[in-house]
Amino acid sequence: MTGNRTNLPAGRRRTPVTVPIDDVDHLRLVAAFRAGDERALAEAYARWSSLVYTIAVRSLGDPGEAEDVTQTVFIAAWRGRDTYNPERARLPAWIVGITRHTVADTHEARSRRRRIEQAVAGELRTTPVDDSVDVADRVMFAEELQRLEPVPQRVMRLAFYADLTHAQIAAMLGLPLGTVKSHIRRSLGRLRARLEANDDTY
Repeated sequence: MTGNRTNLPAGRRRTPVTVPIDDVDHLRLVAAFRAGDERALAEAYARWSSLVYTIAVRSLGDPGEAEDVTQTVFIAAWRGRDTYNPERARLPAWIVGITRHTVADTHEARSRRRRIEQAVAGELRTTPVDDSVDVADRVMFAEELQRLEPVPQRVMRLAFYADLTHAQIAAMLGLPLGTVKSHIRRSLGRLRARLEANDDTY
């Protein structure tokens, strides 16, 4: 009788609990990501950036804006990693949620720019405009952007094409607000000098 007390019936024997390999890998990545391991950010980007880009480009129809959204999403995910709760959603699903919010914000920014452009067009409709001058200015602006270093160029594109405030640009790029303002001030100075030189030429 004593020997039987330590033996469970076959139907009641305990079996070790196993976790699927995919879940183990996901838990490892989540733990590293939430702990601030930059290698985990790089791994998450390698795994899901194409998914984020696909969602963005299908909604926005603009590859350039989709690239901006992709960068914005992973910056937001990294900075908000403390708010991620793995019990509520897997990491890729959480990132997709950020993507949808960012795409919606981009649509709103696009609509806001369109409203501003329409308002300006209404003001200028009765004033003769030399289209050649406008085209030349836009070409020179694009050329000037290409001459900037990568960081100032990124700042200017976000300021003029994405319609972001200085504070939003600083948060997105991880730069001090003063640095963003300095980049914009110096870049505008260079652009103004070129435009004035062009006016003198003609």
